[in-house]
Amino acid sequence: MGHYEQRLEQDLVRIRLEVGEVGQWVETALRDALQAVLTLDRSLAYETILGDKRVNRAIARLDRHCHYFVARHLPSAGHLRFISSVLRMNVELERVGDYATTICREAAQLGAPLEPNVKREVERMGKNVRHMFHQALRAFDESNAELAKATMQGDIVERSFAAGFAELLRQSEANVRSERDEFATLVIFNMLERVGDQAINICEDTVFAKTGETKSPTLYRILFLDEANSELGPMAMGIAAKGYPEGGRFYTAGRTPASEFDPAFREFMEERGHSLPPEGPRGLETVRDAWADFYVLICVEGAVGDYLDRVPFRTIAFEWNVAAPGLGRGETDVSDEQRKKAYEAAYRVVASKVRGLIEALQGEDAS
Repeated sequence: MGHYEQRLEQDLVRIRLEVGEVGQWVETALRDALQAVLTLDRSLAYETILGDKRVNRAIARLDRHCHYFVARHLPSAGHLRFISSVLRMNVELERVGDYATTICREAAQLGAPLEPNVKREVERMGKNVRHMFHQALRAFDESNAELAKATMQGDIVERSFAAGFAELLRQSEANVRSERDEFATLVIFNMLERVGDQAINICEDTVFAKTGETKSPTLYRILFLDEANSELGPMAMGIAAKGYPEGGRFYTAGRTPASEFDPAFREFMEERGHSLPPEGPRGLETVRDAWADFYVLICVEGAVGDYLDRVPFRTIAFEWNVAAPGLGRGETDVSDEQRKKAYEAAYRVVASKVRGLIEALQGEDAS
């Protein structure tokens, strides 16, 4: 090995060791933050908050070493991917340290120990998050893309958050704790969930550093709702599915579904290359048990309250209120030209709104 290669390898080893050290400190801070919450140990909470200063200094030092490495070695290919990943990981480790600090601040402000059921959910979620974070750090340290990919799979942290949030709601309804303590507990659950998000980011860094693979676009589940599910909802779904096949997963349903699609509407859509659901208009019963699985709910017709009582916590909902053509529901005294114009007018409005939605979710180059 030549002098240059030896110096480059030494610098890489130093950076990798520093990443491991910072990761261990952050992991310890997360462990202590949870311990402070579960035991109401304010002294431990304050010590952990103070310890975050050391983490921040180490991250700043590591950041300088990465930039120095780039200037000194002008890396390419695998070495450049590694340094790029470390720079992103610096941000993620700093954020996890900040989340641990926030948990500690909330723990120090709690007026009373957690209720047993809530404490159980915090402990369970904390265990899941810590394991996920540990596996993410291990995958990066070992340059193990397969472990990183496996760690990213599943939704155990999300399920833990949902269970904890539900238990917190039950406690709130029982009115057994102060509003301040309830809010603090909600913040703790939220911080733990964000640690899980950063663990996923670290896994993505590992995969990129090892293989060059970048993160695939998130395929959001989008549901279009209308009254009879015979025109606007299927129209929106058809436009989205054809125009943006990689932009999401698209569904539609109606509150009082018609028995079938009007032949004129089917012909209109087929002329534009859109497929309609072969089983015909769909009712809300086809999605009623899966509301929370949709990232976006679009009321193409009517108001959100017409379709469901409460929008799920992780779902966003919009009311487009597109004027329905109303020509596919039994009218017989309408000419073919009038039908076509009405459908065309609605089509232009829906297509514009669909384009705006997908570009907001995936960017202007979405396809």
